[in-house]
Amino acid sequence: MLRAGDVVVSTRSKHGTTWLQTILLLLVHGPVDRWPAPLWQLSPWVDHLVEPIPAVVSRVSAQERRRVLKTHTPLDGVPAVPGVWRIVVVRDPLDAAVSLYHQGSNLDRERLAELTGSPSSIAGRAPLEEWLAAWVDEVADPRARLDSLDGVLHHLTDAWGRRGDDDVVLLRYADLLTDLDEQMALLANRLGFGGPEAYGVEWPLLVEAASFTAMRARADHLAPDAGGVLRDPSAFFRRGLTGSGEASVPSPVMDRYRERLSMSLPADLQAWLAGSA
Repeated sequence: MLRAGDVVVSTRSKHGTTWLQTILLLLVHGPVDRWPAPLWQLSPWVDHLVEPIPAVVSRVSAQERRRVLKTHTPLDGVPAVPGVWRIVVVRDPLDAAVSLYHQGSNLDRERLAELTGSPSSIAGRAPLEEWLAAWVDEVADPRARLDSLDGVLHHLTDAWGRRGDDDVVLLRYADLLTDLDEQMALLANRLGFGGPEAYGVEWPLLVEAASFTAMRARADHLAPDAGGVLRDPSAFFRRGLTGSGEASVPSPVMDRYRERLSMSLPADLQAWLAGSA
């Protein structure tokens, strides 16, 4: 299925997956108005269960231009194929957990259960602060609970250990927030698209189209809503900020969170994640 030139986006939930897909599809196809299909069709979540696999394979195989594929599987489960790029976006795990919590309220769980054949989980949830405290304290199998803190840390450390591979690119979510233009230019050059000069006068338009405000305005085209599982596609692009995790928990929980990071992440990864390296 994979072929030279493909780009596989491997991220944890709410780590900038759709953002990176949007950036890459802009580099491949140009402005959103010229895309031949919505994001979820052009760049499918290949290991999700809401669409029959043969339908996804058929649609992706028919694409003639460079393809962008999405997975939430860590790189240790993504085949290394010559000529295929693998990209991981790294975000502060607690910030991502806040986004994950709010996304849960936007899911039509009955529709999701209908599509996947799994039982619906519609029980009420704890308040955000309580939920985050339990998320920080939970000790989980990272391969069974991918969106647990252990699952997130496994994804990050595995990618960090592969950062020297020629086909692996690591990006920081915070860098996309602070200098989207530069990060898009670096990515375009690294993947062989050419820098801003290759896109001429369209480059500023592409950068603007990848902004959080622009993506929210085009949620009908950009939200990953295969099967109609989002109650409100525009709410998928909620805020996209940094620091929301620390602002949402009391100091003791934040201390436990930092302790877990220090025990699980190598020092150089901790420094890079914090923006100090």
